[in-house]
Amino acid sequence: MLTVGPIAFLQPWLLLGLIALPLIWLLLRAVPPAPRRITFPALRLLRDLDAREETPARTPWWLLLLRLALAALIVIAAAQPVLHASDRGAGTGPLVLVVDNGWSAGVGWSERVSAADALLTTAERQGRAVVLLATAPPADGPIVASLGDAADARAALADLAPRPWPVDHAAALAALESAGLDPAVPVQAVWLTDGVESSDRRLLADALDRAGGLRLLVPPEGSDANQAVLLRAAEPIEAGIAFDVARASTDTTADLTLRLEDGAGAILAREPIAMPAEAAAARVAFRLPPTVINRASLARVEEIGGAGGVYLLDPGSARRRVLVLTSGDAPDTQPLLADSYYLLRALEPFATIDTGGLAALGEDAGQAPADIVILPDETPLTENDRERLAAFIEAGGMIIRFAGPLLAAGNDGLVPSPLRPGDRVLSGSMSWTTPQGLRPFPDDSPFAGLPVPSDVTVSRQVLADPSRLGDARVWATLEDGTPLVTASSRGGGWLVLVHTSAGPEWSDLALSGLYVDMLRRLMLTSAGEHRPAPGSTLPPHLTVDGHGAIGLAGPLTRPLTIPPDGAARVDPEHPPGLYGAEGGRVALNLASAVPALEPAGRWPFGTEIDTWRTSAEQPLLPHLIALAIALAVADMVVVMFLSGTLPGWRHRRGAATAALVVGVAVTLAGLASAPLGAQDTPLAVDERAIEAANGLYFAYVMTGDPEIDAISESGLESLSQFLAQRTAVEPSGAMGVDLERDELAFYPVLYWPITASQPGLSSDAAERVNNFMANGGLVLIDTRDAGLGDANNANLRRLTEDVAIPPLTPVPPDHVLTRAFYLLATFPGRYAGDEVWVVDADETVNDGVSPVVIGANDWAAAWAQDADGGASFPVVPGGNRQRDYAFRFGVNLVMYALTGNYKADQVHVPAILERLGQ
Repeated sequence: MLTVGPIAFLQPWLLLGLIALPLIWLLLRAVPPAPRRITFPALRLLRDLDAREETPARTPWWLLLLRLALAALIVIAAAQPVLHASDRGAGTGPLVLVVDNGWSAGVGWSERVSAADALLTTAERQGRAVVLLATAPPADGPIVASLGDAADARAALADLAPRPWPVDHAAALAALESAGLDPAVPVQAVWLTDGVESSDRRLLADALDRAGGLRLLVPPEGSDANQAVLLRAAEPIEAGIAFDVARASTDTTADLTLRLEDGAGAILAREPIAMPAEAAAARVAFRLPPTVINRASLARVEEIGGAGGVYLLDPGSARRRVLVLTSGDAPDTQPLLADSYYLLRALEPFATIDTGGLAALGEDAGQAPADIVILPDETPLTENDRERLAAFIEAGGMIIRFAGPLLAAGNDGLVPSPLRPGDRVLSGSMSWTTPQGLRPFPDDSPFAGLPVPSDVTVSRQVLADPSRLGDARVWATLEDGTPLVTASSRGGGWLVLVHTSAGPEWSDLALSGLYVDMLRRLMLTSAGEHRPAPGSTLPPHLTVDGHGAIGLAGPLTRPLTIPPDGAARVDPEHPPGLYGAEGGRVALNLASAVPALEPAGRWPFGTEIDTWRTSAEQPLLPHLIALAIALAVADMVVVMFLSGTLPGWRHRRGAATAALVVGVAVTLAGLASAPLGAQDTPLAVDERAIEAANGLYFAYVMTGDPEIDAISESGLESLSQFLAQRTAVEPSGAMGVDLERDELAFYPVLYWPITASQPGLSSDAAERVNNFMANGGLVLIDTRDAGLGDANNANLRRLTEDVAIPPLTPVPPDHVLTRAFYLLATFPGRYAGDEVWVVDADETVNDGVSPVVIGANDWAAAWAQDADGGASFPVVPGGNRQRDYAFRFGVNLVMYALTGNYKADQVHVPAILERLGQ
């Protein structure tokens, strides 16, 4: 490559052709233009007798210059000049391109990819081998790095995406060592870093430095890539919720906004985040009513994307309204003697607390201003009090009662099961026993999984009558097997009895952290939720991708097993998201895998550090070719004029000729100002259209999620094979389509999986879908969320807002879809049991055929097969039989799309034959 100022020539040796210009000058000068022919005027002989037209002996000088310029343009264009050519990555030996694609790379990802592409462009010009090394492991295996050419690396870069988990530089180093590099040949390593410290970053950096040298590219100042943040849950605050916002880069001021969203995406509140330069963290607090806090499902940083800017909230984050009954004669001067003191301190981090008497419940127990009432043993209950509390339980409330001297003195009946008279003393000079510790909690207890401290003992308790427990449940026991916590379900609520005191008078429980954890679990139980025990396996529900988008969990996401310590952590098989079934979902957030967020430390001595930048180069070849064509046309016009072959132009002379030449050249050069490379996309689309028109292809909507798109393609390819084996239809395969660009008329069926990350349709794309349905195409819309709630319904409404979908109805038993080829009563996919919807019979077009079928059973995942022909994903609950029925539904759907109401017409055959007299 030869560089002359801002212009570089990719094939500079071709410029030697300019040496031939003098020879071309001599040849053109020696060859005169073609002689001009003049027709002899038979009838106007006298008038034209003196007229003489002479042919010049040599080519005019300005025509010589025109032709020399044309020859020079051809030579220069052949040398492939490039304006502002990039020299990033120039060098010798293999190029090792390291790209950090962990959670922090989701911010400014497109800039990172553009910078990497510019490096690959330079390597491709030099013909160098390339190793592309992504440092975040994929979800389906270890990091893989292989030695290839720049074209292979560019294809791998196009498939690369930011991961919602941290990088693994140790695994990246292992992949590099097995990439096939020759240790004797020095490499040039370029690292596009995210600037975040990791435990093994220095190991990889040292290895690259030893292999031949390391060049570090960091985000330029002001780039979005410098704005990556990480959200963590802060310590609970009274009457609200708070978050800690951390960042690794502290060079600039950050003015961001944190917002709370509910499950439907509605914004509940916004709070500014002010982070001055040098500030690595900030705290943001939302002080809102409990009803608003309890609606929140996530917190998100508005201005930037990435998985770090999203924090999911599970039901455990909700704040319950608690009324602690207190008596007016509590010792204010000595609060440590009151049981309510310990309750208030334990509840304060996660509940909204009121104190007072039963009058705070109001007259209507069903509309009480509290979800839970806690009764420390301080105030005796009257008959009227017990009736009001019983009505509160029936209306869905929870009462948590603690034992004490008053309850031991008289059993008032407001207990889960009858008690033995008096209380049991387990310590003191008059007791033969010693204080008892706690047994591990049973698996069916709300406290399951909580660690039991060895120093928590109970010295006094009230005893339940073991022969009269009835329907009462035992949620905690002492070491000797006597109940510590019993509960019974009454109406819509719960009555819970803790058989010891709420303060430290009867036990050490109130002085331990277990006391706080047990109360918090009871808060969840009152809301109909439960906390999974260690060892529990939770199916994935929603996940967060590397760009911060939330969607249904993909098939590569594994179920989450709660570890013994209860603290699950994000990893490639378990991305951030919600895990578990309705009523017991747990939020797994990225912060669990990033214990500390620090900027990258020292790099090896001699490392060259620079900022990345996207390529600003512009190929000049299209412009030069266009200009050469313009000059060639101008030359042709001039020659035609000089030879007299242009009618009506015989008497034009030099000025007019020059004006013509310049005008034509300038006009055509202006038309050629747009790069010819812009024609690449239409040509590719045309080739694709020709291929689609020459075969029977099923189309799927490309969602932008490589995982979902791969499932769609594999599923439709497998369905095509099934059709070829079982029917006379011989499909050619599957094609992905971009609704914003591609023509849909070539496909009979369009499979449209719904994801949260898909952008809304433009008016042109919506019109393209409407035309497809109006002209006989069938769209199968799959929300893929059967059995998982309505997770994608909001996305379905958003994506089809401008699509003309007629009124829908569940598929009736006699619909053509039930008998187009196979006789079917249900239409299962990866999931089963969800309704499938078609256009109402009174609204159908295209000869009674529904243009759209909508369901949620994830059919493509049921059809998809791996390279060995085995099923890619399990189907539930029906196994292989359900998978076979999923394929049969696919066959019926294709037959319905291809033959329309043919099967429906068969019902009328007898009547038709009768009318024909046959």
